Amino acid sequence: MKREATGHLEITSTAGEPVRAFVPDPLPPLPPLKLGRLGLALHDRALLACGRLDGVASLLPDPDLFLYAYVRREALLSSQIEGTQSSLSDLLLFELAEAPGVPFDDVVEVSSYVAALEYGLTRLASGFPLSSRLLKEIHAVLLARGRGVDRQPGEFRRSQNWIGGTRPGNARFVPPPPGRVDSCMAELERFLHAEGDLPLLVKAALAHVQFETIHPFLDGNGRLGRLLIVLMLVDGGLLRQPLLYLSLFFKQHRSRYYELLDAVRRDGDWEAWVLFFLEGVERTAAAAVDAAHRLLALFQADEAKLTVRGRSGVSVRQVLAALRQRPLIGIPQLAARAQLSFPTAAKAVERLVSLGIAREITGGRRNRVFAYDSYLAILGEGADPL
Repeated sequence: MKREATGHLEITSTAGEPVRAFVPDPLPPLPPLKLGRLGLALHDRALLACGRLDGVASLLPDPDLFLYAYVRREALLSSQIEGTQSSLSDLLLFELAEAPGVPFDDVVEVSSYVAALEYGLTRLASGFPLSSRLLKEIHAVLLARGRGVDRQPGEFRRSQNWIGGTRPGNARFVPPPPGRVDSCMAELERFLHAEGDLPLLVKAALAHVQFETIHPFLDGNGRLGRLLIVLMLVDGGLLRQPLLYLSLFFKQHRSRYYELLDAVRRDGDWEAWVLFFLEGVERTAAAAVDAAHRLLALFQADEAKLTVRGRSGVSVRQVLAALRQRPLIGIPQLAARAQLSFPTAAKAVERLVSLGIAREITGGRRNRVFAYDSYLAILGEGADPL
C-alpha cells in the first residue's frame, strides 16, 4: 500500500513571518514496512556483518586500542559532516597537550563528541534508560565547550529552527514548532521502548530519521542523531562495544542521504531509506572488520621488524606497545605508559624511528611528539575534511 506524507504541516510564525513547519506522525510507520525478499536478505547480511564486527576486537592484543582510536575517528567524521575542518592528528594533538596551531573551535567540537559518546555509554551501562532525559544529558556534554555553548546545551529548543536557507521562510525543511517538540520526543521515546517485531537495525533506522525530523535542539542535532544509532545498538545488545559508525557512509553519500530523508517526509518512502541504512551498516561493519585485521597485521609486522633487524630490548617493545595505545604521543607520556625513565623511553623511541615505525613530527629538540604513521593512516582513511 502506498503511503503519503509521514506528518502534517502546521502554520506558525517566526519573527512575524508565517512558516509551514512539519510535524511527524508517531512511529512505527503505517501501513507497516514491507522490505521484500531483497530487503530481508540485506538485513541478514547487515546483521551478520555486525556479528563479525562484535567479535573482531577480540583478535587484537588489547581491544581497547581499537575502541580508543575508532571512537575518535567517528567523532571526527560526524563533526566534519557539520563543517569542522579538523584532522585525526589535530584531535590527538589536542588531547595530548592542547597543542597550539590546531583549529581550536573545530577540535573542541570533535573532542566534545568523544566525551558525549563516552558519557552516554557509561549512563547506559549503569542501567539508565535510553530516553529524552538521557539525550538531553548527552547534548549538554556535546555542547559544553566551543561554538555551541550558547545554544541551550541540554535543553529542547524554545524557538523555531530550520535546515537550509537564510530564514525559516526560504528553508529547505522546517522542523516542528517548539511547542510540539516535547510531545514529539515523548512519542519517539515510547517507540524506542515499545515491544514489537521490528528488528533492532530497522528500529534504529526509523528512530534516526524521526530524531532528525524533530530536530529537538538548537544545535548538535546531526551529531546526536548519529550518536543515537550506536547507543541503540549497544543498548539493544547487538554490539558489546560501540564500533559501528555510519558517519563515513553518510559523508560519502550526503546527497542521497538528504534525498531519502526528504522522501520519507514527503512520500512516506521508509523502505528506500531503510535499505540505504542497511547497506550502510553492512559496508561500515565490513570496513571496520577489515581495519581491525589490517591493524593486527601491522602490529605483527612491526614486531617482526624488531626481531629481524637485530635484537631489540624490552624497553623498545614497551614503547611500541605504548604507541599502539596512543599513536601520537610525546616522550613524557610514552615514558609514563611504558613505565620507563625519560632517557630510556627517548632511546627506545629513536630505535623505532630508525626502523621506520615511528616518526618525529615537530622538528624541534624539545617537547617532541612522535607519530605511529602506519596506524594513523589506517584509521584516517576517509577522514579528510570535506
